[in-house]
Amino acid sequence: MSSERERRVLVIDDNALLGAVLRELIDAIDGFRVIAVAKDGEEGLRMVHQLDPDIVTLDIEMPGVDGIAALGYIMSELPRPVVMVSAATTRGTVDLTIRALELGAVDFVRKPSGTTMTAWAGTRRRIEEALRAAAQVNLGGVGMLARPRLRTPAPLAPASRRATAAVAIASSTGGPRALAEVVPALPATLDAAVLVVQHMPPGFTSGLARRLDQLAALPVHEATEGEALEPGRVYLAPGGRHMTVVAGADGATIHLHDGPTQHGVRPAADPLFASVAEVFGERSVGVVLTGMGRDGATGLKAIRAAGGGAVVQDRATSVIYGMPAVALAEAGADRTVALPEVANAVAWLVLQHSDSGVPRRAEGRR
Repeated sequence: MSSERERRVLVIDDNALLGAVLRELIDAIDGFRVIAVAKDGEEGLRMVHQLDPDIVTLDIEMPGVDGIAALGYIMSELPRPVVMVSAATTRGTVDLTIRALELGAVDFVRKPSGTTMTAWAGTRRRIEEALRAAAQVNLGGVGMLARPRLRTPAPLAPASRRATAAVAIASSTGGPRALAEVVPALPATLDAAVLVVQHMPPGFTSGLARRLDQLAALPVHEATEGEALEPGRVYLAPGGRHMTVVAGADGATIHLHDGPTQHGVRPAADPLFASVAEVFGERSVGVVLTGMGRDGATGLKAIRAAGGGAVVQDRATSVIYGMPAVALAEAGADRTVALPEVANAVAWLVLQHSDSGVPRRAEGRR
C-alpha cells in the first residue's frame, strides 16, 4: 500500500508498555502507521484534535476520562473509526465493551494477559482484522443511537407454545449497534422466534444479550442446547458456537455445535439460515445487516428458495456494506431498507409469510 493511502493511527492507552506493544504491532501491519500514543483519555482527545488521525484505538478502563467518555466525545464531535481495546476479564468490562460498540466503536480487540510481544503475538491477526474493518467504515452508517430507552418487557408467551415462524438475523462489524436499534423496535406481538448470529468471540455474546434484553420488549438471551423455540423470544448464538434449528414431532429446538468455522467465523449465519429454511420454509424471514465478508448470502438464498422473506440493510446505513452487498447480489431481497426501517420490514414479512401450520418438514426429523 502506498504511503498516500497509509492509515494514521492514534493509540490511547494508560499502560505505557501496552501502548508501546500496540505501536510495534500496528507499525508492522502493511498500510497502517501509529502517529502517537496517548497516555490517557484527556491527552488522547487533545491529540485527536491536533493530529486528526484516521483511526483511533482506545482502551476502555482508564483513570479520569475513560474509554466510554472519550468514545462518546469522539463520535459526537470528531467522528472517525474507533477500535476498542478491552481486557474484558469481568462482567462489568464485557458490558462496557458492548456499550462501546453500541455507541459507535467499529470493533474491539481483547487484550491478552501480559504486556510482552510474545503474549500479544497471537493477537496480531485480530488487530489487523479490526484495523482493516475500520479502514472501510462508512461513518455515515455509524451514527449515535438516539438515546436507547429501557423497555417494558412483553408478557411471556404461554408455556409450551411452540414457534411456527422464525426470523434469522446475521450481523458482523457494526452489528451490536445495528442490533440495538433493530431488536428493540420489533413489536412485542411478533408471532415468530427470532434467532441472531453476531460474529463475536466467547464471553461477549452474554453481555450483548443482557444489553439487548434491557432495551427490547421481547425477552433476549443466549441460546442453550436443546431449548424449544417459542414465538416472541430472541435467541442469540453464543460466541464460538454455531447455532442451528432442528425440527421434531414436538416442534423446533436449538442445536449448538463446535463445527469448523465458516467464512473464518464461528458462529456463522449461513448454517442457521439454511436450517431455518429447511424447518420453517415459507414461514421464515432472513435478515442480513452490516458486516464484512459474505456470511448470510448463501443462507438467505436458501430461505428465499424455500418461500421465505428477505430483508437486507441498505448501503447508506451500513457501517460495512459487505455482507448486505453480497446477500443482495446473490439472493436478492423483498425489502432493502435503512436501519431504522428494518424492524418494520421484518414484522410486515412475518405477517405476510405466517399461517397456523406447524414448522415445515417437522414430522419425523430429529
